[in-house]
Amino acid sequence: MQNQKRTQFEFVVLMAALMSIVALSIDALLPALPITGDYLSVTNPSENPKLITSIFLGLGFGQLIFGPLSDSFGRKPIVYAGFILFIIASIICVTTKNFEMMLFGRVLQGVGLACPRTMSIAMIRDSYEGDYMAKIISIVVMMFILVPVVAPTLGQFLMNHYNWQFIFTFNLIFGVLVVLWFWIRQPETLKDNYKIPYRLSIFKTGTVQFFRIRAAVIYTLLSGFITGSFMVYLSTSQQIFEKQYGLAKEFPLIFASLAIAVGLATFFNSQLVVKYGMKRIVHLAMWSFITTSLVFILIFNSENNPSVEILITFFSIQFFTIGFLFGNLLALAMEPMGHIAGIGSALNGFISTVMAVSIANFIGKYVIDSVTPLFVGFLVCGVISMGLFYFNISKTSKSSH
Repeated sequence: MQNQKRTQFEFVVLMAALMSIVALSIDALLPALPITGDYLSVTNPSENPKLITSIFLGLGFGQLIFGPLSDSFGRKPIVYAGFILFIIASIICVTTKNFEMMLFGRVLQGVGLACPRTMSIAMIRDSYEGDYMAKIISIVVMMFILVPVVAPTLGQFLMNHYNWQFIFTFNLIFGVLVVLWFWIRQPETLKDNYKIPYRLSIFKTGTVQFFRIRAAVIYTLLSGFITGSFMVYLSTSQQIFEKQYGLAKEFPLIFASLAIAVGLATFFNSQLVVKYGMKRIVHLAMWSFITTSLVFILIFNSENNPSVEILITFFSIQFFTIGFLFGNLLALAMEPMGHIAGIGSALNGFISTVMAVSIANFIGKYVIDSVTPLFVGFLVCGVISMGLFYFNISKTSKSSH
């Protein structure tokens, strides 16, 4: 029994490490955005956040390609293929002096990183189900979220002691160590009876199956709206705290403290979800998300920003709430897709990521000299999500009668 627990612990840490390559590649670059933009001769600083959102675009499309392939060839070969792409993309990012080529490199990084991200979720679904799967996902997400706590500080350290290019080199070294660990210790999780013989039509048939599962589609859309809300903050946080509040030195610490709020919530969720169930927790969390946004807009509806202490308090409440949503929405979407976990995880990731990038780019344009548009975006996304949640519940209750 002790050995079994130790094996499960290693599995959880390894899945979190695979996903952490993604987080590190995104968040470690945040403090280096201005200097990277200058190096690449970017004249408009508002273009710099594209270095963050572009990697998400690659993540979305990469999942769509590799997820279905993993249902035929297994999870492990796909992780290796993705990491090779990540190495090539990182070399492009380090050597280029052209902004457009850097964006291409970041998109390609995202395509490569789609493999560990998608495969970690598929491997969890291969191994667990139900509320216990939500517990495992919550623990993985919690450990995954610890990376953004240290990533901006790490990026700042690497940039100060070496240069901004070394951030990419460090990501590569970290990735190599994780993939070696994965190669040595992780067995294949795709069961032989779930393997789908490879043919080009698997993309079509798997997609058709996915869209026939109403709960999977709706919870994927919910993930898109919630992730989009968070991504608006992610892509504008450097601008908000450094430009609007003049807190360039404090930014890594502020970013870390807010990431801890998400991490704490995912920890509590891992302890509560088996007892109370995913749907009940999601329901309460979404009401909290909507209410917090509405209160901020009603109190601070002028053009002036509140004090940084008040802003951080509201952000902390929102991100604590989001921590209860991330893992549960993902688990609810994956629950009915055990037979197509690869393409299911891929389509979930693709749809939610493309939605999130679009939402972040749209709302981010309005976050110039005020944070209020950010909370308006939170509110709109929350209300739409709640409507979809109630729609799914009503349809489920009708079909059960």
